[in-house]
Amino acid sequence: MAYIHIFESNTFEKNFNGFLFYFTPLFTNIDQEKFKLLLMKLLYALFIFLFGISSFPQKYQFETKIGKFVNASSFYINSTGNIYISDISTDEITVLDTVGNLLLNIGGFGWRQSSFDKPADVYADALKVYVADKNNHRIQRFDKNLNFNFQILTRQSEFEQERFGYPLSAVMSNLGDIFILDSENSRIIKFDIFGNFLQNFGGYDYGNYALQKPVQLAVSMQNNIFVIDGNQIIIFDQYGNGTGKITGIEEFTSIRIIFEWLTVTS
Repeated sequence: MAYIHIFESNTFEKNFNGFLFYFTPLFTNIDQEKFKLLLMKLLYALFIFLFGISSFPQKYQFETKIGKFVNASSFYINSTGNIYISDISTDEITVLDTVGNLLLNIGGFGWRQSSFDKPADVYADALKVYVADKNNHRIQRFDKNLNFNFQILTRQSEFEQERFGYPLSAVMSNLGDIFILDSENSRIIKFDIFGNFLQNFGGYDYGNYALQKPVQLAVSMQNNIFVIDGNQIIIFDQYGNGTGKITGIEEFTSIRIIFEWLTVTS
């Protein structure tokens, strides 16, 4: 059985037993009830259609589905309301508006710029888009219209500390730092906004906060990093210090922080 868990991102309980749905709107300058309803309908429709979730602890009435994908691996909603979706079967990135109209589409299998080999994850803000191009061992950055900017590719670097392979996720903090989930070495690599290496953390030498089989990461508005690893969410601050854990019964499969809400599936 699959579940969606939603939390307000800076007021987590350290442990929970699943079957939990927690939602706290933070905005005061908009109609919160209308915004909450819109966001919940959109998240629900996206999870149903993209990831095939069939049951929840709560009961909902299905509203709609949007887009048409072969094997959608992730999505992200940016602050303008556009939805960016990665498809690991077609190796494409698609952009939809909030009612499902197709805006942009790029990709196809390959190793050149704007091509992909298993785009595992996509992250977008109002101006930039990052794609974890898993089997090409790189992160590609685009502008909001999916024009290629540059790539981060360090697997063959002479400097071991900055190497990453088979990246599963890439996000950017509001300070401009880029955090990449390196599945080959089970750690997080941090770069600046220009792609220059800063540090890595969460590796085998991180003791109680060492990652084992990390799947995906997300960054909060407070610049904390949340990594799903088995049945745990492991939390780091922006400097790579382990600060906490959330433990569930079942293994988590995806994580997103959109606005101030953290959403995980299990």
